[in-house]
Parts: sequence; structure tokens; C-alpha cells
Amino acid sequence: MPRSREPFASLLLYHLFKWSVVSPGLHLYFRGRVYGAGNVPKTGPLVVVSNHASDFDPPLLSCCVGRPVAYMAKEELFQVPVLKQAIALYGAYPVKRGSADRSALRAAMGFLEQNWAAGVFLTGTRTPDGKVTDPKLGAAWLAAKTQAPLLPVSLWGTHAIFRKGSAAPRSVPLTIRIGEVIPPPQAGDREALEAVTQQCAAAINALHDLGR
Repeated sequence: MPRSREPFASLLLYHLFKWSVVSPGLHLYFRGRVYGAGNVPKTGPLVVVSNHASDFDPPLLSCCVGRPVAYMAKEELFQVPVLKQAIALYGAYPVKRGSADRSALRAAMGFLEQNWAAGVFLTGTRTPDGKVTDPKLGAAWLAAKTQAPLLPVSLWGTHAIFRKGSAAPRSVPLTIRIGEVIPPPQAGDREALEAVTQQCAAAINALHDLGR
């Protein structure tokens, strides 16, 4: 029987990390603004889709939606004692290089079936300006398979946190906008997946265009 939401240990670790590290960093160092937090379903499976421009994006996104978000992490991190247990509780799952697409989708589906939120960057990789220009079908496929709703989120400003040659993150203003839930595709054919993918991309880019 799947849980109604994430296990207690994961929730505890999430809130400890959020309130001691991520939230203070977002609001004090990056002068962060968050809009649309009320749009986030607090329980049940959820596919969180966003743009991607920085390594800071996963913790920032999880912090702003108010619940743990499962993300892929490179397999090598799971070979470090203590760190392995900590990041697994936080929702990270190992992905082998060269097979990221297949293993990531299988792992994300497992989290969704246990009523977690699973994070998917719609472009599959970072973009220099944070815009979604070539969305992949993985998020829509996950939503179709699990019938989990999709939540579009825009991360504005994270592309400027690091500049070439900089050794430390820059104190740039960040804005996170959370859109309205998008229903999952009712069919798994390519046409249905593409339609929902484009809907997610349009929603994220519209939020991103609002700027600061």
C-alpha cells in the first residue's frame, strides 16, 4: 500500500535543510521572491516541471514548492558513506552516466507511485538564459503513466549565479513563479505527449517572461 505522502524521515530532513540553509540563502543572499506557492498540491503524486540554468535549481525548486522533490543524482555520490543515506532520504536517486534517460524515468516513476513529487527539467539540460526552447517528452510520459498532474515552475535569474571564472555564487536577484496545475495526458501516444509538453513549455516561458 503506497503512502499518502513522503515518509516522515524525508519530510524531517527536507524541512531541516530548507529552513537552515536553502530558504535563508534564497531570501537573504539572493533576495528571492516566490509567487504562486498556493498552487502546489501538498499531497499525492506530482510532476514538477521547470526550466533549468544552474546547479542551484533543484534545492531552490524543492524549497519553493514546500515539499520534497525527488531528483536524479550521479551514481558516484551514492558511494560516499553517510552522504548516500542523507541524499536518499532527501529524494535523490542514482543515475548511471550514459543511461540517464531510461534509469531516471524508471526511478522517478517509483517515487510518483509512492506519492512523492518528482522533478523534471523540461529541456533535460541547462540552457544559458533559462528559457525552454527544446522541451523533451519525459515529464508528460511520466504523468501519463502515473496519472500525476504536472506543475509548471519558472526559475528566473539562476543563470546568472555563476559567471565564467567566478569561484563563488554571485548575489543576484532570483524570482520563482509557480503556475497552475496541468492535468496529465489521458493517452500515452506521441501526439498527446507532445501537446501536454508544449503546454508546459508555454506556461513556464510565460512565467519566465514576467521577469523580476
